[in-house]
Amino acid sequence: MQSYKNHIRFYPVHHFIFYPIVGVLFAFALRKAFTDETNDALWFFAAAIVFLIGWLSFMVRQHYGMTVQNRIVVLEMRLRYYVLTSQRLEPLEDNLTFGQIAALRFASDEELPLLLNRTLSENLSVTDIKMAIKNWLPDHRRI
Repeated sequence: MQSYKNHIRFYPVHHFIFYPIVGVLFAFALRKAFTDETNDALWFFAAAIVFLIGWLSFMVRQHYGMTVQNRIVVLEMRLRYYVLTSQRLEPLEDNLTFGQIAALRFASDEELPLLLNRTLSENLSVTDIKMAIKNWLPDHRRI
């Protein structure tokens, strides 16, 4: 059962294989840069390249995936809110952050309208929203 405590996901190949390898290669290159005085510039260059590969892979992976996911989450919430209240969410969106909208999606249908109104009136943080949810609506489609 999904809840506030276990809703974060990991992509095992990326988090537990690729990043550790990049980390080890980066550490190795840095170590060699400080211990191999004859080739230190080459090892610093290698460390910089490995760091850039790791950083760029993280940024690209996050950017494209998160951009699409964020748009889908907003569209999902617009539809849910309309189905539940017969009112459009768009007029309220300017007063909500994306994080608040994303947190509200875990609220059950019964809780969502009231929790959204409470979020607007009290400017609840993402954590406050998630902690206020009594009947967590899990997202089983996340990979």
